[in-house]
Amino acid sequence: MISIEKRSVIESNFQFPGQTNFYRGKVRDVYTVGEQLIMVASDRISAFDHILPRPIPYKGQVLNQIAQHFLAATQDIVPNWVRAHPDPNVTLGRACSPFKIEMVIRGYLVGHAWREYAAGKRQLCGVPMPEGLRESEAFPQPIITPATKAEEGHDEDISREDIIARGLVSEAHYTQLEAYTRALFARGSAMAAERGLILVDTKYEFGMYDGIIYLIDEIHTPDSSRYFYREGYAERLARGERQKHLSKEFVREWLISQGFQGLDGQVMPTMPDAFVESVSERYIELFEQITGGPFVRAEVGDLLGRIEQNVLNYLANPA
Repeated sequence: MISIEKRSVIESNFQFPGQTNFYRGKVRDVYTVGEQLIMVASDRISAFDHILPRPIPYKGQVLNQIAQHFLAATQDIVPNWVRAHPDPNVTLGRACSPFKIEMVIRGYLVGHAWREYAAGKRQLCGVPMPEGLRESEAFPQPIITPATKAEEGHDEDISREDIIARGLVSEAHYTQLEAYTRALFARGSAMAAERGLILVDTKYEFGMYDGIIYLIDEIHTPDSSRYFYREGYAERLARGERQKHLSKEFVREWLISQGFQGLDGQVMPTMPDAFVESVSERYIELFEQITGGPFVRAEVGDLLGRIEQNVLNYLANPA
């Protein structure tokens, strides 16, 4: 059997014709060719702001194709940056100039919002949070809690007023981003409900290209969003129990059980083969649950060769 590492995209180092820039993020390798971006979704996985030492086979394909599914389903709401998917691990599109904020929208009181609430705060990013809410309870209306896009370290909460005052986004553009964010979240929530899921919270990123606002990056993936299972939600809420998540939370839980939460002095554990394979299968399950379609495993005999050739073919003969 081919090893896990040989079945995974750990990193790419392509040199495409006309390439002018390259950037390696936590999980994606991004190439600039003329006015186009080529995003290669690797099989790297991160948790607690650390990249884990072993890749997860098919993870990149899963996330790339979930994003593809939702971008196609929302292009009537807002134009998006995508032009083509020349490979199961690749998205190619317009090199937009990104706004320096992320539009975070929360339908339920969980995660960061709950931690702030439990600490006694009743405002997040200048948005009021009503008294008397329980963890995982729905807000009366989804709230938008933007974050700055940090070059290094963690993103930081920021209010609408500060965004405009600091000139990060003009008031007119910000008003449009808010409208797009609410419409996208409503569409994502409706699509999740059809799959027996609740879209809890997510983030969207936007950019400008030729004077037009575009939706960029990925949307509604388990790495950028939080989902609950709808079945049993009300009962668990009434009992004060944790909700059943559809996300990569199971990886974080395993790391915590091994004594790692990304803190200074902690040693990152190495995931054994059996656990890596189980994570891979879990990501595939996530794909099928979220999209409602079967996951077709792409050829992994020569992953990097396959990706490079498919991108080169597209660049030579764009559809």
